[in-house]
Amino acid sequence: MNSERIFTVLLGPHISEKAAIGAEDANRVAFKVAIDATKLEIKKAVEKLFKVKVQKVQVLNVKGKAKRNRYGLTSKPNWKKAYVRLEQGHEIDFSIAD
Repeated sequence: MNSERIFTVLLGPHISEKAAIGAEDANRVAFKVAIDATKLEIKKAVEKLFKVKVQKVQVLNVKGKAKRNRYGLTSKPNWKKAYVRLEQGHEIDFSIAD
């Protein structure tokens, strides 16, 4: 995988209550990823960018919600989420240090 693709696979961390619980209990981190990203690409991108060892990657497609406005029904875009389980002793910290 070339270095340009590494930066386009991961779109950012996904912050939610479920992701926070998984980070505490199972050493798992959630990311928003590109729709065409594969599990192997996600694993290589996380290992290279954050210098950690990845144990397992679980991927799911999130369907965009239907919203109603004055023009009728529209829908939010579909997106892809990845749960990355890290090896024991490895950690990714997204908190902002002052």
